[in-house]
Amino acid sequence: MTTATGSPTALAADVARIQRRTVGILATGQVLSGVGFGATVSLGALLAADISGSDALSGLATAAVTLGAAICAIPLARMAAKRGRRMALTLGNLLALVGIAIVITAAAVRVFPLLLVGIILIGAGNAGNLQSRFAATDLASAKRRGRDLSIVVWATTIGGVVGPLLLTPGEMIGAALGMPKNTGAYVFSLVAAVLAFVLYLIALRPDPLKLSQQMEASGAAKAGLQVSVDQPRVARYAIFALAGSHAVMASVMAMTPVHLAHMSPENVTTVVGVTIALHVAGMYGLSPVFGILADRFGRVPVILLGQAILASALLVAFFGSHSEGGVMAALILLGLGWSAATVAGSALLTEVTETSKRPKRQGISDSLMSLCAAVGAVLAGLVLAAMEYRGLALVAMGVVVAVIALSPLALRRQK
Repeated sequence: MTTATGSPTALAADVARIQRRTVGILATGQVLSGVGFGATVSLGALLAADISGSDALSGLATAAVTLGAAICAIPLARMAAKRGRRMALTLGNLLALVGIAIVITAAAVRVFPLLLVGIILIGAGNAGNLQSRFAATDLASAKRRGRDLSIVVWATTIGGVVGPLLLTPGEMIGAALGMPKNTGAYVFSLVAAVLAFVLYLIALRPDPLKLSQQMEASGAAKAGLQVSVDQPRVARYAIFALAGSHAVMASVMAMTPVHLAHMSPENVTTVVGVTIALHVAGMYGLSPVFGILADRFGRVPVILLGQAILASALLVAFFGSHSEGGVMAALILLGLGWSAATVAGSALLTEVTETSKRPKRQGISDSLMSLCAAVGAVLAGLVLAAMEYRGLALVAMGVVVAVIALSPLALRRQK
């Protein structure tokens, strides 16, 4: 692959054209990947509780997803640094495909450890999905970094909302195919994962990260890609804000299907499906708005806006825990807060990290995000059993307070 040539103006125009195409491909891949992720989020806790026979172990499903992402985030980032984003994203989808097949098998034979292995592999695929947002920034100009990143995040809305809503029709198809209980929706996940695999393998050319690295090495980045001054302290805060926000979202969301199952056992798939769909819509639907706000007003103010929304979500969860409407409202706000913090935090991490260090630091960030969420999901199951849903909301509030309290570390940025 060769870099663009010609005058700086022509080079900038060529890079902008490639960037638009790259963002379009990444967004399409996120639509497809979102279907599989939405089904896993909705069904994982229910399958875990059913097969294990214990609500306290239901949090292990979300923990397994996030653990898989934590384990694979750094290896996928290293692969991206050496072989480009295309190979890393392709491998992630391949791992998800294998994971879905194992989950269906585990449900059929009712082996709980095997179920967790399959969900871990699905989580490995989700590590690739998380890195898609960073791939959108490889060729982005500083003025559009937040928007380009948020477009890819937003694209997950379609698949992520559709995925949970496919639970009921998925069960009908699963029953017709003789599939195990609560696994029918994975039929849609399999098809979507195959399409995403083919898309990344064939269409993501030229590879955005490899082209960005070549341009910086040749000095062509001066045509439009601003080389960042490395600011490790600010990067550490960005990583902490991303990990903390993700842990809060994942821990509360993981226990919501179980909480709702106790409230509405007769309509569990419908209630859970609608609630998770609304939550995912909150996670991704307004991400372009948060991207624009982050570009215009700065990354740290939008991270703090996200914490304020997360805090409001936890308060609604505390006071409305006995109402389906209250739980739904809390999950929508939880998704919105996560979106603001993730879009702004990811943009901040990218712009305070020089290009050569970005894949490694981004991989560490995603790994810590997933690891914190995994620990949070496991603890959330125990907290739910001991303190109910209201107690879980209060415990999660402590993480939000910590992210806000440490924000001065990023506000005193090197100019």
